[in-house]
Formats: sequence, C-alpha cells, structure tokens
Amino acid sequence: MISHLLYLVGNIVSVWLQQRLFLKVLIVSTDDRKMLPSTSVNSPVQGNGVLSSRDAARHTAGAKRYKYLRRLFRFRQMDFEFAAWQMLYLFTSPQRVYRNFHYRKQTKDQWARDDPAFLVLLSIWLCVSTIGFGFVLDMGFFETIKLLLWVVFIDCVGVGLLISTLMWFISNKYLVKRQSRDYDVEWGYAFDVHLNAFYPLLVILHFIQLFFINHVILTDTFIGYLVGNTLWLVAVGYYIYVTFLGYSALPFLKNTVTLLYPFAPLILLYGLSLALGWNFTHALCSFYKYRVK
Repeated sequence: MISHLLYLVGNIVSVWLQQRLFLKVLIVSTDDRKMLPSTSVNSPVQGNGVLSSRDAARHTAGAKRYKYLRRLFRFRQMDFEFAAWQMLYLFTSPQRVYRNFHYRKQTKDQWARDDPAFLVLLSIWLCVSTIGFGFVLDMGFFETIKLLLWVVFIDCVGVGLLISTLMWFISNKYLVKRQSRDYDVEWGYAFDVHLNAFYPLLVILHFIQLFFINHVILTDTFIGYLVGNTLWLVAVGYYIYVTFLGYSALPFLKNTVTLLYPFAPLILLYGLSLALGWNFTHALCSFYKYRVK
C-alpha cells in the first residue's frame, strides 16, 4: 500500500514538474529567439558554428564563467524547479536531460548549464546525506563537520574537477570527428556531465545505503556484502552510463561507445568481491572514520 502511494505521489510530482517546465520552455523560447547571435557574410561563423565576431566577447568561456559564478549568489534568479526536474529524470530517463542540453545550445549558444541551481541542490543533497552518514557512524559534531568538508571539497569538487578535466582532454583529443575539428567539448559541459553522473551515485551510496548499513551491510555476512556491493555496482554503473549519454549526445564526437568499456572490469570486480568476501561499504566507512581522526 505504501509503495503504491509513493508511486502515485511520484507520478503527480513528475507531471507537475513537466507542466511547469513546458510553460517555461514556451516563454524562454520566445525570448531567446530574439537574442540568438546572428551571422552575416562579413562575419562568418567560427569555432562551434555559432559565434560571430560581433558577439565573440560576450560568448567567450570567461564571460560565460563570470555569468555563471555571478548567478551563484543570486538565488532568486535560479530555476530550482527545472533543476529538480533534471534530478528526477536522471534516474528515470537521463536522455531527456541531455535533450535539454541540445535546446540550450540552439538558444543560448552553449552546451554547459548557465544556471547554477543544479549545483546548489546537489550541494544540499551532499550536505544532508553526509550528515546522515556521520549520524549512522556515531560521529560527533566536529567529526561530522570535518567529514562534510572532506566530502564537499575533496570528493565532490576536487575529484570532479580532476575527472572533468581528464574527460575534457580525452574527448577533444581522441573523440572529435576528423571533419569536425573546428568543434570542441566545452570544459563546463564536461563538468556538467560529471555532476549529472555523480548525483545518482550520491543518492544510492550516501542516502539509500544508509538504511542498510548497520543492520545489513556491516554484519560481516554474505547477505551484508551482497547488498552493499550490489548498491556499489548500481551506483558506479549509473555513473558510467550517464557519462556515456552525456558525450554521445554531442553530434561531433565519435566512438563514444568506448566510454561503456569500464562496465567489463566493474562486473568482474563485483563478482570477485562476492567470491572473496570484500565489503566495499565497510572499507568506505573505515576510510571516513580515518579521515576525521
């Protein structure tokens, strides 16, 4: 009965978000059509096929970054409803999220997000789930704060910057089609792909897993590391798949299917962990406790 009720509530929320999003798309598309950069014979399109010399100054990476960071401190300008819609569909239909990135490219001349609302909501999720982790692991107040700082600035931001830069370099170096050498993957888009893939992993490992840690996963039984390692398999698998969808959505990239190759060693490692009795969650908890000592 409860599961049916939750399913019904989820459907109602999904429909409501889609209706609100549809109305906003109509309004934004009307306004953005007037703001699209124009081209002429004397100012040919360059780079990604959309920048003219007249509009180059306000479409540079620096200008986009400045606009993004400026909006980071203006909560009233953020579209949290749309960000919540993206978070919902990253679980149910991530292809829809990347179709919106196509729309942004057509209307605002960039693949990357220009609204930091998704990053803000992700940060809130990260803080709440990390506090929950500290509570489940019986950490004190200052230990939980220390763990929170580690998770936010090292695990999320630091590792995210490293992975995004690595994927940005690999995609531009090896995945761009030969006939599309004038195109390139925006670093901001690579970072958005990482955030999209990181969110399901965060929810699975830092939220759903909390309900099973003490009474199931950390019991040093086969059922314990079966449940824990399966959650890890699903979470990392989500990360790989959503990352693949992000780069395969770019029409000027080739051989993006290679981004799915990590599934093979992931499944092999999962089977090996069950055979040898490795408990990934137990290792994670021990690592978290070591961090806050």
